[in-house]
Amino acid sequence: MKPYDFTLKYRLGSPDEDAEKYLEALAETGCEDAVVGIGQNGRISLNFIRESESALEAIASAISDVQKAIPDAKLVEATPDFVGVIDIAELFGFSPQYMHKLIETRGASFPEPVHEGKPSLWHLTDILAWFRKHESLDIQSEVIEVSQINMQLNVYKSCVKASALFHDGFQFEANTPNNALQGTLRFAARP
Repeated sequence: MKPYDFTLKYRLGSPDEDAEKYLEALAETGCEDAVVGIGQNGRISLNFIRESESALEAIASAISDVQKAIPDAKLVEATPDFVGVIDIAELFGFSPQYMHKLIETRGASFPEPVHEGKPSLWHLTDILAWFRKHESLDIQSEVIEVSQINMQLNVYKSCVKASALFHDGFQFEANTPNNALQGTLRFAARP
């Protein structure tokens, strides 16, 4: 068993709903390994450090536990996934200035952002793979696993949403070789 560190961010059933009322139910359904953030009405965030055999198992069980405690909650985002320059710099102990310089000097070899602007955003899994290959940095396998699963969850949710909004054009259906991942994706992206 390995510890997996990740955060699940949810929208509650009502924008005025006080998340504090769910704290006891979350503990009862297995979320005692999470630090719960309830600073905004209608939202709840759970930072897990969950012991498991794999990141998929850890994240899937956490999603299931939250849904048992808060059936109307909708997953907004699984993190870490989207990262900016400052996030990347903090992760590797660099200054933001060094990170900007690294991106400029490495040019085309540096991963393309998923959003280019102020700030630009990348999928963490792409950044980790690049640093492993080009900078020979030792990166914990648990961090890589979590970033891969979270990227798949977030991209899948976006595709399902786009497919539902633009039903006359974009059609999306994902198939994965892993039944557990397929089930987790469908459960997390439910309308």
